[in-house]
Amino acid sequence: MIELDGLTKRYGTKTAVDHLSFRVRPGMITGFLGPNGAGKSTTMRMMLDLDNPTSGTVRIDGRHYRELDEPLKYIGALLDAKAMHGGRSAYNNLLCLAQSNRIPESRVAEVLDLVGLTAVARKKSKGFSLGMGQRLGIASALLGDPEILMFDEPVNGLDPEGIHWIRNLMKSLAAEGRTIFVSSHLMSEMALTADHLIVIGQGKLLADMSMADFIQRNSRSFVRLRSPQQERLRDVLHADGFVVVEAGNGTLEVDGATTERLGELAAAHQLTLHELSAQRASLEEAFMQMTAGAVEYHAHGTDTHGGGEPAAPGPAWGANSGWGPAPGAGSGTTTEGV
Repeated sequence: MIELDGLTKRYGTKTAVDHLSFRVRPGMITGFLGPNGAGKSTTMRMMLDLDNPTSGTVRIDGRHYRELDEPLKYIGALLDAKAMHGGRSAYNNLLCLAQSNRIPESRVAEVLDLVGLTAVARKKSKGFSLGMGQRLGIASALLGDPEILMFDEPVNGLDPEGIHWIRNLMKSLAAEGRTIFVSSHLMSEMALTADHLIVIGQGKLLADMSMADFIQRNSRSFVRLRSPQQERLRDVLHADGFVVVEAGNGTLEVDGATTERLGELAAAHQLTLHELSAQRASLEEAFMQMTAGAVEYHAHGTDTHGGGEPAAPGPAWGANSGWGPAPGAGSGTTTEGV
């Protein structure tokens, strides 16, 4: 377990992390989210004693990281895949780490095989692609077979097969009862991976709850209906006490109802439905709603559809900021129904 108690970090007048307190529990994958500049990287560095807090404490299974004699056997971390010595082979990079923590040399070959780098084990890491470097960093985190694992952007540079692999690896490790703490900007990937969320903004804790609760509390879910008998359908819904929103394009939206209830109601009045679908908000939408007031860096654009007026400030969401869904993945609401 990782425990933070009042963790604070200031750089002059700038407060990067502001009295953070939370626990990362075993047996689940805990996602660590926040806008750019929220303090995520600083928090993770303080967990590993790479930065000293201004105040507050971090404990790894009840002890400070510096008190762990052989830390890789307690906690493995990937914070920067480029931190390897480029002039050494993948094998020798891991061998140095193993020897410093009294880990058997046989374990080096095991983790290289686990991450798929056996064929390039004797090649210098400076020639590795971004994805290969990421796999080597993951291997270093796994080297001591620790009970706690921390990953910062673990899918960076990985191809679809690699993303699927690391997602399943984290799930299998959590199923073994290990503590998994992972930070990522890819909302769609986090939605598929994390069980619990820690969300921070401007260094402060915004949320500490399950994935399901986070989405439910920070977004709208509704049922969409479309019928050639729209006016009569609207009247029937109103008469049954439902609040109906006309969304255009001949569709109606109803909050606080199930598709089953609305389908039965339409059938009872012999109404034809061309669409009956539950619209459930995505993690991306819930995250944007939660952090709207805690975004430090905003992108400013021009509204090309409204006479040239500047667009309202919004979160830095785009290719340069790193925020957004994984390549090829959709965003927005999730639709279920017919």
